[in-house]
Amino acid sequence: MIYTTTETIPGRDIIEIVGVVTGNVVQSKHIGRDIMAGLKSIVGGEIRGYTEMLSDARDVAIKRLVASAAQKGADAIVGIRFTTSAIMDGSSEIMAFGTAVKLAPQ
Repeated sequence: MIYTTTETIPGRDIIEIVGVVTGNVVQSKHIGRDIMAGLKSIVGGEIRGYTEMLSDARDVAIKRLVASAAQKGADAIVGIRFTTSAIMDGSSEIMAFGTAVKLAPQ
């Protein structure tokens, strides 16, 4: 499955728009990460535990996005965007969304 943040795929023609597809995950914080984040906020710098958590969550959201597009029979996803939101104290959602399309044969 081809997926991209651009609206087109170079060298390929989009012949059909299948529809909007999404993939999301709600991730909660680990108490150990919270303690380290509190300490880091005092001295400053990157909170690697959170960076890794969000990177993993983004990967899960993309996998779910691709699965949704494949289920609809799409060849590709264009215009992918990401959003984040706080669901409740201690957890957040990452959502990936885009347009599932069918491509002309090469």
